[in-house]
Parts: sequence; structure tokens; C-alpha cells
Amino acid sequence: MTSKITLYSEKELIEEMKKYAKEQNTSVSKIVNTFFQNLLHSKNISTQKESITNSLIGSLKEETSTKEYKDYLADKYL
Repeated sequence: MTSKITLYSEKELIEEMKKYAKEQNTSVSKIVNTFFQNLLHSKNISTQKESITNSLIGSLKEETSTKEYKDYLADKYL
């Protein structure tokens, strides 16, 4: 189901967006919808990355140097 939204912007920007939409054979509404969808999708990805990172906090039992950690990864995966 679609619904109407009113957005306010500078007149020049609106005219440029209408021109761009016409060149792309689409509408300003479709461009705005795609932008909103991408914005929400990237937010979800960012939130997932944060939760994965947060879940790793404290997984190392003791403090290690960067070199020790790199050596560990090299031994494990190479």
C-alpha cells in the first residue's frame, strides 16, 4: 500500500531532481523510496555488525599485543 508524503526542499534542488529523474526514466518518488530503503538497509547491516563486534568483547582471556594476535591468526589460518 502506498501513501503520500510531503517533503520540503530548495526549489533549485527539486528542479534538478526532476531533471535527473526524467533522464533516468524514473520518478522523484521512486528515487526517494530507493534512498529510504537503502538507508534503512544500511542501518540494519550496521546494527548487525555492532552486535557481532559487541559479542566478541572479552573473548580473549588476557591482554595481548597486536603482534601476538597477528601471530595467533597466522598460526591458526595459514
